[in-house]
Amino acid sequence: MTKVGIVGGTGYTGAELLRLLAHHQGAQVKVLTSRQESGRRADHLFPQLRGHVDAVFESPDIERLAQCDAVFFATPHGTCMQMAPQLIDRGVRIVDLSADFRLKDRDVFQRWYKQPHTAFDLLQESVYGLPEWERFSVANARLVASPGCYPTAVQLALMPLLEMDLIQLDGIIADAKSGVSGAGREARVGSLYCEATDSFKAYSVSGHRHQPEIEQQLALYAEKPVGLTFVPHLVPMSRGIHATVYVRPKDPDYDFQKLFEQRYKGEPFIDILPAGEHPETRSVRGSNVCRIALHRAPDRKTLIVLSVIDNLVKGASGQALQCFNLMFDFPETQGLEAPPLAP
Repeated sequence: MTKVGIVGGTGYTGAELLRLLAHHQGAQVKVLTSRQESGRRADHLFPQLRGHVDAVFESPDIERLAQCDAVFFATPHGTCMQMAPQLIDRGVRIVDLSADFRLKDRDVFQRWYKQPHTAFDLLQESVYGLPEWERFSVANARLVASPGCYPTAVQLALMPLLEMDLIQLDGIIADAKSGVSGAGREARVGSLYCEATDSFKAYSVSGHRHQPEIEQQLALYAEKPVGLTFVPHLVPMSRGIHATVYVRPKDPDYDFQKLFEQRYKGEPFIDILPAGEHPETRSVRGSNVCRIALHRAPDRKTLIVLSVIDNLVKGASGQALQCFNLMFDFPETQGLEAPPLAP
């Protein structure tokens, strides 16, 4: 049985990790940390886990965490890079759900996250955990940086097009909407029910910190810089991301439907819908699935790619568990087989 630690288990992503790991046949949560909730049972804080999880929160301790085979960091940015070097030196493998190891340029990290990067050697070594792109590297990594939620939805929509050099690299638009859980569990005025319900708004239009992450990865697929306009929106639902991506094909008559079906054939968590269909966020709720559909604008000059995920699963904890499965030679789908929840 693989021993697992979760640092920062009181947020939505920590709770989602506990839910998914509860039915993982090869992993056992040995250490669950929270300074504020130390001594409290996890199922007291999250009643939905009653009968499935008996872990008790404890204060973070390197010696305790070093007894684990793997540690997930579901923490604010800046925590993992402080603790990761000590754990990796002790042979612990890490999956980080924060942004600490996503951006390879530490100056870019400092500009967007307002703190210096303190683990540059590990930053260079870390593997970006999008299995559909880096499956082999993830499997052999000591430290995996689990992608952000918006970046996951946008990258999966664009990756086949950029790999094959089929679109213009300037003027790409990603218009993305997220449920309120994307803002985290911490109390904020903008996340209050009366503030978020019956409303719809864009935010961080002049610059969102997921933009450099998306641009970094798209440039890898295209092997050159990519021009992207990314605009996030908040919608009054708990879970889900819907990314509508607009691109200009070099050949408008290319069979993009066939391209996506072939590129993602055999991918356990990518579902390419039949031509003309429209994916819904509720169709992926609670699952690790990304559903994608392709449309052509009436002018035939614009290809529109629709991509939906659950921001807490494929956009966070589910993808982290998918990477964990690869790292420890479990079936990639283990703990992630349950179908989506609807309604």
